[in-house]
Amino acid sequence: MLNKSVEKTISWFLFIGVPFTTLFLITNSVTDPVNVTKLFAAGCVGGGVFAIALVYGLKDLWATSKTLVISSMLFVFAMLNAVIASETSKTQNIYGIFGRQTGFVAYLVLTFITLGALLLRTPKSFERLVYALLFSGAVNVIYCGWALVFGDFIKWNNPYGNILGLFGNPDFISAFLGMFIAGTIAYAFSSKHSWLYRGVFITLSLVALYEIRRSHAIQGLVVTAAGLAIVGFYLIRSKTKGHLLTSIYTALITAGGIIALAGALQKGPLASVIYKRSVSFRGTYWETGISMGKKNPWTGVGMDSYGNWYRALRPERAFTDTPGVKTITNVSHNVVIDFFAYGGYPLLLTYLAMLGVGIWAIVRVTIRQRAYDGVFVALSVTWIAYQLQSVISINQVGLAIWGWVLLGALVAYEYSTRPIPEGSEKGKPARQKELLFSPQLVGGLGVVIGALIAVPPLSADMKWKSAVGTQNVQKVEEALTPSYLAPRDSTRMAQAVLLFESNKLFDQAHKYALEGVKSNPDYFDAWRVLYSISKATQDEKAKALANMKRLDPNNPDVLAQ
Repeated sequence: MLNKSVEKTISWFLFIGVPFTTLFLITNSVTDPVNVTKLFAAGCVGGGVFAIALVYGLKDLWATSKTLVISSMLFVFAMLNAVIASETSKTQNIYGIFGRQTGFVAYLVLTFITLGALLLRTPKSFERLVYALLFSGAVNVIYCGWALVFGDFIKWNNPYGNILGLFGNPDFISAFLGMFIAGTIAYAFSSKHSWLYRGVFITLSLVALYEIRRSHAIQGLVVTAAGLAIVGFYLIRSKTKGHLLTSIYTALITAGGIIALAGALQKGPLASVIYKRSVSFRGTYWETGISMGKKNPWTGVGMDSYGNWYRALRPERAFTDTPGVKTITNVSHNVVIDFFAYGGYPLLLTYLAMLGVGIWAIVRVTIRQRAYDGVFVALSVTWIAYQLQSVISINQVGLAIWGWVLLGALVAYEYSTRPIPEGSEKGKPARQKELLFSPQLVGGLGVVIGALIAVPPLSADMKWKSAVGTQNVQKVEEALTPSYLAPRDSTRMAQAVLLFESNKLFDQAHKYALEGVKSNPDYFDAWRVLYSISKATQDEKAKALANMKRLDPNNPDVLAQ
C-alpha cells in the first residue's frame, strides 16, 4: 500500500506545479516567452513526481493501473521509434521546433505527470487539483480583465490585437477559459457550497465567458457549451430517478451538437453563425497530417516534424482554394492527427489507448454513483473539454498539462472510489513502512533531473537573445555553436543567416547557411535562405532550388513564398 506521505507529497507537487507551468513566463531575456519557459516548468514538475513514483510507487502503479502504465510505456517507445527513424534533425525531434517545443521531451514529461497523478488516493488530493484549476483560471481572468480595461503590461509581439492570457495566443486562452468555466461551474454545484460561493463561481465564469468573446476565438465557446452540457447531464441525473429525463436531455444535447458541428462545416441552419474560414484551413491541415501518417505508417515523419513535410504532402486544393500556396503550417491543428503524422499507427494507437482508459474510468464512476460529486464532475468535464479543444487546435504545454494530469487523476479517482469488497484488505489500515529517504528529498532530486532534461531550449533561447542584444558577431556565433545547453535550432539558424546578410557580414551568412542545410536538409527555409544570400555560388543556388522543389514538389513557383 502506498505510503501516505508519498501520496501527499505528489499531491502538493501537482497542486503547485501544474498551475506554475500554466502561469510561468519569462519575458525580457528570451525571444519566446511562452513555450520554452512552460516546457522547462513542466520538466521540473514531471521530473519531481515521476522520481517519487519510481522510488516509492512502482508496485502500487502496477497493482492498480497497469493498463494505463502499459499504454504509457508503449506511447514512449512509439515516440522513440519515431525519433530514431525520422530523417528530420534529431534535435528538432527531441526538443521540438522553435515556437512550439512539443517534441519528444515535452510528451515524455507529460507522461511522467500522468503516471505521478495515478498515485493520488485521498479526496483532498483530488480536490487540490480542482483548486489548482480555479487558481490558474482566476489569475488568467484577472490578467485578461486588466489587459482589456487598462492595457496589457506584458510587451507581447501581438499581431492579433486580441487578449492572449498567459499563453501568448488568443486560441489557447480561449480554450483554457472554456475549460475553466466548465470545471468551475461543475464544482460550484457541489452540495457543500452555499449559494454565496456559487454566486462567486458563476460571476467569475461569466467574466471569463466575456473574455472568451473578446479573444475572438471560437473554440472557447465550443468548449464552454460542451462542458456545461455535461454538467447539466450529471445534475439532472442526480435529481431524478430512472433514465427517462436523462435520456431525453442526452438526445436533445446530442442533436444540438450535431447541428452545431454541421454549422461549423458550413451546413445546416447555423452555418452563417458558426462557420469560419479557418475551418477550411483545418480541413487541409488535417488531410495533410493523415497523408503523413499513411505514407509512413510505422514510424511517422518524426516528432514535431509536420512542418518539414507539409509542403510536399498538402493536397492540390491547397494551391487554388483555402488556405493558399503561401499559407504554411507546422502542425495539423488536431492533436490526434499530429500524433499519427509524428509516429504513424504505433503512436496514434497508444495515445488513443491512453484516452480510452480515461474514458472508461469516467464511465465506471458514472455508472456506479448517481449522487452529484462536484470534484469528480469538475475533473471529468475539464478533461473532456481539453480533449474537445485538442481536436480543433494546437497543443501547447501550459494547456496540455491539464489534459495529461487529469487523465492520471481520473483513473486514480476511479480506483480510489471503488466499493470495498467485504473481507478485502483495501479498506483496512495498513502499517506505514518507514522510508529511507523522504519523498520531498526524492522529489527535489527529480525536479533537478527534470530541469536538466527540459532546460536546453530555454538556455539556448536566453543565450541567443543576449547575443543578438550585444550586436557582437563573436557572441552571436558563440550562441550558434551547438552544445547540450544550446541545441541547434533550424529556425534560429535561418534567422541568423538573414541577420548576418542584412548587416553585410556575408562570410558568416554563407557559413551558417551551409551549416543550416547540413544539419536539417528537410527544412525548407534553410534552403530558401541559402538561395537568397549574396555569397551563394551558382552550384549552391541550383542545389538549393532543387531541394526546395523536392520539399514542395507541387508548387510551380517555390521562390514566390
